[in-house]
Amino acid sequence: MPMKIAVCVKQVPDSWAEKKMVNGVLDRESVDAVLNDLDEYAVEEALRIAEAHGGNEEGGANTVTLISMGPDRATEAVRKGLSMGANDAVLISDVALAGSDALATSAVLAKVIADGGYDIVICGTESTDARMSVVPAMISARLGWAQLTFASKVVVDPAGKVSITRVTEAGVDEISAAFPVVISVVEKINEPRYPSFKGIMAAKKKTIDQRDLASVGIAAQSAWSQVNDATPRPARAAGLKVTDEGSGGEALANFLAEKKLI
Repeated sequence: MPMKIAVCVKQVPDSWAEKKMVNGVLDRESVDAVLNDLDEYAVEEALRIAEAHGGNEEGGANTVTLISMGPDRATEAVRKGLSMGANDAVLISDVALAGSDALATSAVLAKVIADGGYDIVICGTESTDARMSVVPAMISARLGWAQLTFASKVVVDPAGKVSITRVTEAGVDEISAAFPVVISVVEKINEPRYPSFKGIMAAKKKTIDQRDLASVGIAAQSAWSQVNDATPRPARAAGLKVTDEGSGGEALANFLAEKKLI
């Protein structure tokens, strides 16, 4: 049967950008923003599932929809996922969402997913700006759907079942659940494709359905967590340079002892 697959993606500050906090929230306006690296694995896995079971191109049996929450400029990151091959996207953008934490974010995403009638929701393990790795589980709890998290392999039966392999400290787990289901995938699951020129051009014409909270049908939620204080990272100190004139080994040993490494 045809499958509707949703992929939750996020625009984040570039990993190499110098970040700072302003009034308790991360300053996102003054740095370059990109599609969260770990979400690319989720997009790739959704496309592979769709392609393996009838495709998601025009006339294909399946659809892959990106769902994101963020400012208007998040369309730039969403277009990256569309250029990889996703069919369309939903972007929830509202000034009342600024500074949202994981609880508020998951509530909005869950409402959009519930209204979309999706069979499978795929997420990356975490976003590189917060590193919390809790939103997939929160979405599944809000929806009352099964969660299959930290998947290193996903096998889908279009008749309505998903099986995953997950590596844990105790060994390898094999878990399965019926549709609808929320999955999060780890980096080792695949190698995300590079958008082709054709894909980049096609992405410019694909639909991004921008919605505010009123059109989603949910009220803004106050963040349950708040940053009261943040200290900038100290400047990197100069290293210790040792000129070896026969005593280099002793100087190194003294340095390691001072650092309590020996």
